[in-house]
Amino acid sequence: MPFRLDNRVAMVTGGASGIGEATCRAFAEAGARVIVADLNADAAARLAMEIGKARAVAMDIGNETSVEAAFAQVEHLDVLVNNAGIGLVGSIEETSVEDFNRLMMVNVTGVYLVTKAAMPRLLESKGSVINIGSVAGVVGIKKRFAYCATKGAVVAMTRQLAVEYPQQIRVNCICPGTVDSPFVESYLEKYHKHEKDKVRQELNQRQPIGRLGRPDEIANLALYLASDEAAFVTGSIVSIDGGWTAA
Repeated sequence: MPFRLDNRVAMVTGGASGIGEATCRAFAEAGARVIVADLNADAAARLAMEIGKARAVAMDIGNETSVEAAFAQVEHLDVLVNNAGIGLVGSIEETSVEDFNRLMMVNVTGVYLVTKAAMPRLLESKGSVINIGSVAGVVGIKKRFAYCATKGAVVAMTRQLAVEYPQQIRVNCICPGTVDSPFVESYLEKYHKHEKDKVRQELNQRQPIGRLGRPDEIANLALYLASDEAAFVTGSIVSIDGGWTAA
């Protein structure tokens, strides 16, 4: 069977919900021992118990002490999926310094802290890093100034790491379009509470394919990139967006 991860250890940040949860499930089904890393320790523990061959670690990716404490519990690592992240709506004029710094801390510094902590283990295992970016990192999106900035940084970090360690590890970035997930639900609840159906339809139509992506579709791409079948793939920025960036 292709795309197996038997006897490998994989950590997924933001692993308790949405794309992260789907990735944990896909990896476990492919034989991996999964570390569900999430700020919500209870949700991570519930998921780990449900899928089996998994364990949970509490982690605030933007907090160096929290990241170090989590990795003190990890002896071996083959795959790291940097999935945890947050969003923000607003143009540059509407974005406060506090909100901009908060997004940078989670979406950029968080990826840096987690990847740096994982590097000794990944270098030892000749492992793989999969960053979950966004189409917002490769094209401009109105009212997403800070979010675009952070996801552009994730794309750049992916390429730099792949060039820095070309034969030691593989590093790739998945750039999803809009995915039907708790991330989108929280956006609708916060910004469009009284017009959810209307805005949801607009989000569907933003992808030329005419619908939102599904978390399992992103997870299956992550599974491929983590597997031996993707051994020649590194430094790649892979869009999975229903045709958004092709239009």
